[in-house]
Amino acid sequence: MLFTDRTDAGQRLAEALRHLEGEDPVVLGLPRGGVPVAYQVARALGAPLDVIVVRKLGVPYQRELGFGAIGEGGVRVISDDIVRRGRLEQADLASVEQAEAAELTRQAHRFRDGRPRLDLAGRTAIVVDDGIATGATAAAACEVVRAQGAARVVLAVPVAPPDAAQRLRDAADEFVCLSTPFGFSAVGEWYQDFSQTPDDEVVSLLARAADGTDADTDADAGAADADVVEEVAIDACGVRLTGDLNLPAGAKAIVMFAHGSGSSRHSPRNRHVAEALNRAGLGTLLFDLLTPAEEANRANVFAIETLADRLTDATEWLRGRAAVPIGYFGASTGAAAALRAASSPDADIGAVVSRGGRPDLAGPLLAGVRAPTLLIVGGNDPQVLDLNRAAEAALRCESHLEVVPGATHLFEEPGALDQVAELARDWFLGHLVG
Repeated sequence: MLFTDRTDAGQRLAEALRHLEGEDPVVLGLPRGGVPVAYQVARALGAPLDVIVVRKLGVPYQRELGFGAIGEGGVRVISDDIVRRGRLEQADLASVEQAEAAELTRQAHRFRDGRPRLDLAGRTAIVVDDGIATGATAAAACEVVRAQGAARVVLAVPVAPPDAAQRLRDAADEFVCLSTPFGFSAVGEWYQDFSQTPDDEVVSLLARAADGTDADTDADAGAADADVVEEVAIDACGVRLTGDLNLPAGAKAIVMFAHGSGSSRHSPRNRHVAEALNRAGLGTLLFDLLTPAEEANRANVFAIETLADRLTDATEWLRGRAAVPIGYFGASTGAAAALRAASSPDADIGAVVSRGGRPDLAGPLLAGVRAPTLLIVGGNDPQVLDLNRAAEAALRCESHLEVVPGATHLFEEPGALDQVAELARDWFLGHLVG
């Protein structure tokens, strides 16, 4: 089953949930992508709509592994088994929970725009997402909803892999899924349009549901009507990062730059590319993934997991600033961080470009990248060229390797960097905007 977009998926899912209409349910969308689907369900059932904000608590040394989750109202769901097997100290757990609690509060306030959370006590709660990858977040959401007093929990999604669907049947009182294809690799492949859902769209849909208005969503709202050029401070993984944000008036997409070894947001090469993107109407965010003190230790530029985690957090920050698609431009080891971040099941990155990058450092995670990826390498950079050829073979998404003739690793030859800028510009315009 292929869905046109989240609106289509929500309308079809609503038909499968008609039997719940008489139970006076509350519909809860998992932000961000689940909210447009949930909006259609709530609209069809005549039910109130809210978000269910859940934050996974990741093991400090392996953030992908969750030892629990937290929800609003002080709800905590902790896996004692993972805590015990991971030999996690209480101080470490408290630190993770404190950071995630702050983000949970921020998201809930941002999405509801000051409205109170709907009371679930004694109600049937329908938890809706746009699809399931691993199911960890959806399962945590069901536990949180139950802890918030829901009498009955229904989990409803358009698509999920068979193994995850089987596991989730025990997470809720009822599990409704329209399609469980065996050839599943990513949620987005079952949608013709799986463009990211910005914060502003979530806020707008919740407001319309609360006010009872029934207008079509303007999901293509662009950035500000005036140019924005400012230095910004970004909190990522507990570290304050500095960046330069440039949003041309009406920008329809933003490219985040992940710098590589020995480079920073002041890199003249990356700024040359950023200026070309700005002239084409694309926004850019150049920021440092390492603090000045960290940059002094050469080993830190190869800490790809750390760099990727910070890039992911910075991406979340940017989504709150601009309701437009986001792409990554990575150079050297920064390309590996960009690809690792883009490989996350819920990354929702529109396109990736690598300049003289080390995508090989992303390792087996390359196979999980879904964003269309362009690899740009100099023709006189043989070692990096071989590494990029191997990386292209490992990618399972739309990808292309572009070799700039006569160029060395830093593209210092006359006209070489201009070619890089043009290639990146066309790739981002084609995959983020057009």
